[in-house]
Amino acid sequence: MSNPIESRHIRKAYLTSLRGGVVELNKDWRASRLPPIRLEGRRHGHLTLHSLPAEEFAEQSGYYVDDDGKVVFVFYPSRYSKIEYKGVSVFVAGGFNGWQNAIGDSEWELKPEKVCGRRALVLRKEMEVLKCEGGCQFKFATDQHHWFLPDMTAPNLVEDGMGNWNYVYRPKWTGRHRLGFTLEKPIEFSETNVLLYRTRKGTERTELSLGTFFLSLKSEKELGAIVDGDSVTFRVFAPRAKWVKVGYFRDISAPEEASWLLMKRGEDFVWEATVEENLTGCFYWYRVEGPDDENSLFDSSFKVLDPYAKAAVEHEGPGIIVDDSSFEPLVHSFVSPQWQNLVVLEGHVRDFVEKAPGVERVEDRPLGFADLAKYAKRDDFYPKKLGVNAIELQPIQENDSRTYGEYHWGYMTANYFAPHSGYGSDPVAGSQVEEFRDLVKTLHEEGFAVILDVVYNHVGEPAHLMYLDKLYYFHTSADGTLSNWSGCGNDLRSEAPMAKRLIIDSLKHLVEFYGVDGFRFDLADLVGKPVLKEVERELKKIRPDLILIAEPWSFRGHIGPELRDTGYASWNDGYREWLKDYVRGERGLDSCKYFMKGSVGHYATWPAQTVNYVESHDDRVWIDDITENANFDGTYPNRRDVARTRMMAAMLMMSIGMPMLHSGMDFLGTKNGVRNTYQDGARNALDYRRALDYSACSKYFSDWVKFRLSEKGSLLRHFNRASEGFFEFLPAESGNAFACVYNASGEWGSRRFLFGANPGLAGVEIPLGDWADKPWRQIADHERFHDPEDATWANRPDKHLFLPRLACGLWELG
Repeated sequence: MSNPIESRHIRKAYLTSLRGGVVELNKDWRASRLPPIRLEGRRHGHLTLHSLPAEEFAEQSGYYVDDDGKVVFVFYPSRYSKIEYKGVSVFVAGGFNGWQNAIGDSEWELKPEKVCGRRALVLRKEMEVLKCEGGCQFKFATDQHHWFLPDMTAPNLVEDGMGNWNYVYRPKWTGRHRLGFTLEKPIEFSETNVLLYRTRKGTERTELSLGTFFLSLKSEKELGAIVDGDSVTFRVFAPRAKWVKVGYFRDISAPEEASWLLMKRGEDFVWEATVEENLTGCFYWYRVEGPDDENSLFDSSFKVLDPYAKAAVEHEGPGIIVDDSSFEPLVHSFVSPQWQNLVVLEGHVRDFVEKAPGVERVEDRPLGFADLAKYAKRDDFYPKKLGVNAIELQPIQENDSRTYGEYHWGYMTANYFAPHSGYGSDPVAGSQVEEFRDLVKTLHEEGFAVILDVVYNHVGEPAHLMYLDKLYYFHTSADGTLSNWSGCGNDLRSEAPMAKRLIIDSLKHLVEFYGVDGFRFDLADLVGKPVLKEVERELKKIRPDLILIAEPWSFRGHIGPELRDTGYASWNDGYREWLKDYVRGERGLDSCKYFMKGSVGHYATWPAQTVNYVESHDDRVWIDDITENANFDGTYPNRRDVARTRMMAAMLMMSIGMPMLHSGMDFLGTKNGVRNTYQDGARNALDYRRALDYSACSKYFSDWVKFRLSEKGSLLRHFNRASEGFFEFLPAESGNAFACVYNASGEWGSRRFLFGANPGLAGVEIPLGDWADKPWRQIADHERFHDPEDATWANRPDKHLFLPRLACGLWELG
């Protein structure tokens, strides 16, 4: 059965500008007269065709055929910037040269050349060489057998039946099957544009795709509801809209009385309207009409929450008009600790305050920003007792909780500028703006840096951006199906200029208007390294000391190692799994060396680039994951569970990097084995009474945090990467136990630490070698920190260091 696309004259057509584009035919065009193609509804002269250079095809396909009839393979190194190309050779490999056999064969090595003015690696071959059964599939690979994934938008992409995607050389596509066209008048995105090809059998109709050009559209105008004295200008970017209206009103109980004003579109596709009234505190929505096709979700009856709204009544809107100038100017007096001096505590606004002492509970009023600020001023504020110096709040931006009081972690964001209405005492009045501002100020006054968990990889429901333009703002397949690498139903097209600008503008607002000190990017793999680097560049113009952390994975992939050359620290999932395994006796010394020295090389370039952690909001908590109890239920941990937890705390604080704790883990907080609790307020709320059950464990954690941040602990807080001689690991004669001397080389002065850990179920002796018979003074063991004035129960190393079962310890010299 023939392929219907292959039997057509036009394979596809797409725009490259408002006045031009490309037509791809199903085979090379060899005739002197160009084909009879025109734009539907327009006269013939409206569209003019012209030939394109064959080599431009290589930008998409990896090859073209030159004027001498040779196949020219073209590889652009700039597309794969994470590879260091110095001293590395690149080869073309395929079914025509035995795939693996081609690697290392100089006959198939690409050489530097310029193609269409761009640096590339090139190889020319006679067409007769490319003969193979099943089509000429190929890929590019290095001499180190690194295989480059092809461009997934390439027109000549094929799947080999084993899950691998390859380029394919097609003799009918040499680059001469592509024709350019220019238009007399700019295209209208709000219409469905069709090309007509008149043939002997009739007229073919081909829809004109908007192409990647559409995804490059942008504007520099200020967006949102912009207050200027007694007037408000509304601006929203909606490139395919046929019309946009803004509806504004004063009485939240009477939205039907909204005044709907038709907005005017500018050349940059920003729709604008000005109202000569003082509308501060009023409410507003947009309504948008656009084309009806598979890549659209336009609905003129749907009320769209402005993506630039500074406040919202709820996740569906309406937006609230906020005049930033009416607030007291922010004084940036708080200085964040340097990254190597941070100990971060992750937690949730409501989890902190739900059972907190001194928090007033009023019926029908959910707890939120104001309550956390009040609690933070108390001497018994939990993060103060724990001793951390940075609090990472789970998302506080407007999210899709369906009611004011619904518990929600906040990872389904509805608006990036607005603090969550459900955490405000009076969301209709926009109190959440002032209250979140006051929370940040209060936490600063109490000595805490404020880091926000932000979600820029997908959006919650309703997806307001989809009603502005689904195609522009979201990744979709050709049939309009949303991609779902986030696992949340959609993936934001963060690289589109106005999506990227929305991300950067909202982050700037959180820094400049609220005084936030840093961000942790959820599923940062989907945001992508290029966007993350631009975010870093723009934000550090405002605050060079801003804390930037990535959760570097998604269901699509993991970019942790790729972020080594950026200013981001990354959550280290390898560290998390290693330490869980180690305390159970399942990992050896080599992994201890790698992770405790800061995951240098593969994961981190500089010490604080690794965020060392074992528990976060997601999945099972630590005690549930490592407990020996059935069903991962750590409600009543046994003695070994507690001992392993103490060992974990000690090793976490003795590891080079940025340590992060999750709220409640110090008092063995449990979720009863339940993995996903994102809407389970009862399980997530911090049960501070449990700290009375496990007070010794909680104090053990706080003592380690205090030590880590002390003057002595500076030996563990590295700004620059330490030399190999700084650490000396001493293995036990058997088992997984070890000891490590810190500052063994003496490069950091005379003080040295000896740290040892034994995850085994029997005591061990570790030979100390050159460090034997030194006047080591014990600082801590597996149960407590020692009183310097009382060495009665100190463990004194001699030629060996003895460690009891499931034990650890810390000693000082100098």
